[in-house]
Amino acid sequence: MPDQSSISKDVIEALLIPSTATITAVLSGHGLRNTFMHDVAPLKPGMKMAGPAFTMRYIPAREDLTQVPMDNLTDIQRIGIEQIETGEVLVIDARGETRAAVMGDILATRIYMRGAVGVVTDGAYRDSPGIADTGLAAYARGMNAHTNKTIHYPLDIQKPIACGGVAVFPGDLIVGDSEGVVVIPRHLAEDVAEKAAAQEEKEAFIIQKIQQGASIIGVYPADEKTLAEYEEWKKKHPRQPESE
Repeated sequence: MPDQSSISKDVIEALLIPSTATITAVLSGHGLRNTFMHDVAPLKPGMKMAGPAFTMRYIPAREDLTQVPMDNLTDIQRIGIEQIETGEVLVIDARGETRAAVMGDILATRIYMRGAVGVVTDGAYRDSPGIADTGLAAYARGMNAHTNKTIHYPLDIQKPIACGGVAVFPGDLIVGDSEGVVVIPRHLAEDVAEKAAAQEEKEAFIIQKIQQGASIIGVYPADEKTLAEYEEWKKKHPRQPESE
């Protein structure tokens, strides 16, 4: 299990402030341009999450593998479900394959009860309406009622994986909102959280000016005059902490 002691609650809460679009832009400033998962969407609007990745990898099913009777003590998927910890996000590599689900609402409920804050896959879920109502932030490429072993075979947990075309290492920070999911390398989490929260605040000010009729000239990007106005605006609009 990766050590997560260095990822503070303050960093996690700060990552809940900016949009995934803002975080993606900040990561681009670090030279990282493949961090937003392709074709992975929330099960319903308003979902929000941030937490370290707990990874799981599926390979294509094969008859000699899937004919073995189900055993919760040896099945990699079930072992992973019982190891995920409070605050983590389960990220499942399904190779973009949606012909069968990677999990259903019973397992989703179990990881929610274990304290997970989200589940992400570039595959599909079954019982998707139930998963959407568990309290987990849930993201997927699609929905399919077929059970996982018809197409998938769970092979690894807590190893580097791919999900939505993005590399995910155990402990990377996974942030999701109504637009999708972005992956932050663990060593950049604190810096990205600080810069993205500040950028989100600045963009709120810029949007306000545009809504009031300002031209984008000198406002987006901001010139010295606009930046000075922004500093005054910040004094009157202190950043509010995320609600518990």
